[in-house]
Amino acid sequence: MSTEPPENTEDAEPGTPGADGASAEGAQVSEAEGAQVSEAEAELRAQQIERERIERRKAEKQGRIEAGGKLSGKAADLLAAVRAVESGERPAATVFEEAPAAPRRPAPEPVRRAPAVSGEAVPAAGVVEGVREVLARGGAPEGLAVQAAAVLGEGGAEVLRADPWQLLRVAGVRPEQADGFARALLGTGAGPDDERRGRAVTVWLLEQAALAGHTALEMSALVGALGRQGVPDPEGTVQNAVSEGDVLVFQDAVTEAGGPAPQEGQEEGEERPVRVLVGLERYALAEESLADGLARLVGSVPKQDGSDEGWERAAASAEGSAGELIRAVAGHGLVLHTGGEASLAEPAALLGAAHGMGLRAWAATHGPVGRARFAALVEGPGVATVAGLLSGAEGPGRDADGALDVDLLVVLDAPQLDVETAALVTESLPDGARLVLAGDPGVLWSVGAGRVFADLLAARICPQIASRRPDPGPLGELVSGIGVGELHQVDAPGKEVVIVPVRDAGEAVHRTVQLVVDSVPRAIGVPAEETQVITPGHGGAVGTRVLNAALKERLNPGPGRFGGFDPGDRIAYSPVPGRTLPGRVVKADGEGLHLACGGEEVVVPRERVEQSVRHGWALTAHQAVGCRWPAVVVVLPGDAVPALSRPWVYTAFSRADRHLSVVHGVEQALPRAVAEVAAKPRTTRLPVLLAPQVPAADG
Repeated sequence: MSTEPPENTEDAEPGTPGADGASAEGAQVSEAEGAQVSEAEAELRAQQIERERIERRKAEKQGRIEAGGKLSGKAADLLAAVRAVESGERPAATVFEEAPAAPRRPAPEPVRRAPAVSGEAVPAAGVVEGVREVLARGGAPEGLAVQAAAVLGEGGAEVLRADPWQLLRVAGVRPEQADGFARALLGTGAGPDDERRGRAVTVWLLEQAALAGHTALEMSALVGALGRQGVPDPEGTVQNAVSEGDVLVFQDAVTEAGGPAPQEGQEEGEERPVRVLVGLERYALAEESLADGLARLVGSVPKQDGSDEGWERAAASAEGSAGELIRAVAGHGLVLHTGGEASLAEPAALLGAAHGMGLRAWAATHGPVGRARFAALVEGPGVATVAGLLSGAEGPGRDADGALDVDLLVVLDAPQLDVETAALVTESLPDGARLVLAGDPGVLWSVGAGRVFADLLAARICPQIASRRPDPGPLGELVSGIGVGELHQVDAPGKEVVIVPVRDAGEAVHRTVQLVVDSVPRAIGVPAEETQVITPGHGGAVGTRVLNAALKERLNPGPGRFGGFDPGDRIAYSPVPGRTLPGRVVKADGEGLHLACGGEEVVVPRERVEQSVRHGWALTAHQAVGCRWPAVVVVLPGDAVPALSRPWVYTAFSRADRHLSVVHGVEQALPRAVAEVAAKPRTTRLPVLLAPQVPAADG
C-alpha cells in the first residue's frame, strides 16, 4: 500500500477506508387491475397482502391489532424533519445509544415497460382533505396530509382528533413535535402523563429500534428510553401498551452467555434465567413465520430431482469447495454458503449443475447491479433480484398453489435479508425445494430489522460451506485482513491501493474530486463514470450532499431544473426504504423524472422525486452494499471516527474491483476500528424460536 504526501494534489492517486451513517432506501412492486403492472405497484401489493395475513393470524390468536406550501416555525421544522428522514438525509433517530409475508398467490407476468413508480398507495382525496384540516388546526404542516392519510387509513382525521400522538406513526415525526400538535388540539389536557402519549411513544421507540436492526428490545432498555422521553411511569406505560394490544411481551430463556438456554438437562425445579423482551407484532410474526419456514426446509426431504449419481458427478467435476456445496445441496433443504466476491463462482457452478439435471433453479441478488454481475457467471436465464422474484416482476412466477415455481433457490447477498423479506422468501418456497443462502458475513447487515444470516450461522442448524476462494490481488489481501481485524500494508505495484492523507474537510473534498475527475482516469485508466465515492454519511462537511454537489459541478454542471437534477446526473434511487438503485437521469417531462437503473427505465413522479432520488456520485456504505465498481474512492474525514467499525470499513473497501483510493483523515482511528469495533449488537428472537424446532447441525 502506497502513501502519497498531501502537497502534490495534482498527481495524487487514489486512497483507502471509510465509515457509515447509512440511510435506508428501497423499492416497490405489484399489479394493476387486469392490466400491465409496475414493479413498484407489485411490491406494494405484496406488502398489503402481508399486512392482511398478519391481521388474520392475530385474529386467530384472539389478539388485537392497533396499530409544503409556505411554512414557518414549528410547522416548517416538522415538515423538514419528516422529509429529511424519508429522503435519507437524516438517519432514523438513534434512540438507543448502545445499538442505535404474503400468502402464496399466482404472480403477475413480468412487465417490460418503464414503470411509473409511486412509493405508497395514494389515499382518497376526501380522506386527505379531512386529515389536512386536522393537521392545520394543530399547527402541523399540511404537506404531511397524504403521508398521514396513507398511514392512518380512511378514518385518519378521526384518529388524529381522538389521539393526536398517532402523528408519530408518520415517518420522521418526533415525540416533541407530536406533543406540540397534541397541545394545539387538546389544550391543557395534553400532558406527559396522558396514556395515549405513553402508548404512542412506546410504539415509536420500538419502530426506531427496528430501524436500528432490532426485532425486539429488552424491557430495561425500553423502560429507560421511555424515561428519557419524559414518560412519568415507564413500566406502567409498557404494561398499558401490552394490555391495549399495541406491543407484545416475550420471556426467552437464556444462558449465562446470553444465548438460548438448553431445553433439556435442567434440574427439576431449577429456575432458568430469562430475558424479558418487548416487540411489535409485525416483527414478532415475521420472525415466527421465518422460524417455521426454516424448520420446514431443514426437516423436509428434498425432492429427488436428479439421481444420486448425477449429483455426485456434478460435485466431482467442480473444484474444491464448489463440490462441497453441490454435495451439501444434494441432501439438504437448507444450506449456508459464505465467501467474498470470488466465491460467487461456486453458487454459479451449483446453478449450472442443477440446470444440467433439469431442475428449475434460480438465483436472486440484492439489486440489479449484483444481478448483472452474477448473470455473467451463468449460462442462460435464472437470475433475478429478491424484490422482483417475490413480486413476480422477475423470475419463474408461481405454481397453481401460489408457491415459487422452483426446485432450487440461491439467495445471494444473504446478509442483506431483513426478517420480513426472509420470511416471505421461505414462505414462498414449495415443499421439497432447496434453499441456499449465500453471502459475505463480513459486510454490513441489513437495513431492515433482524440479522437473519448471522443468526443462522450462529445457530448451526444446517450445513455451512465456507468458500476457499480468496479474492485475488492486493485488494483481496487488504479486505481479507480487515475481515479478521487486521489492517495490513499491502504491496500494490499497480497502484491498486493508494492512501491520500488530508488535514481537514476542505482538503478532503478537493482531493476526492481531483481523484475522480483526473487522477484515477489518468493513472489507473478508469473513467469518472465508473468510479464510485463512498463516505460515512449524508450530512457533515464531507457527507454525500457536499461531495455530490462538488462532483456535479465538475462532471455534469447544470441548472437542476427538475428537483435539482439534469439529464446525465448520476443518481441513487430508493423506491422503498432499504433498497438503493444506482442509475442516471435520462430526461424530465410531465410524467416525472426518467431514470435508467440497472438497464431498466424508471419514471419517478414529480411529487416523489424529493423523497426517493438523490445524486449518486457519492454514496454511503449501506447504499453501496450489493454493488461493485472498477474504482472506488473511500473518504474518511476526521469527523467519521464515531461511524467507523470493522463491517463498515470491510464493506466500503470491498466495493472496488481494480482500484481503491482512501482519502484518509482519521489517523489511528482506522486501524483501531478495524481491530476493535465490531458490528453493533442487534436484539433478535430468531435463535430462540429455532432452538426447539431444529436440532443443531454438526456441519
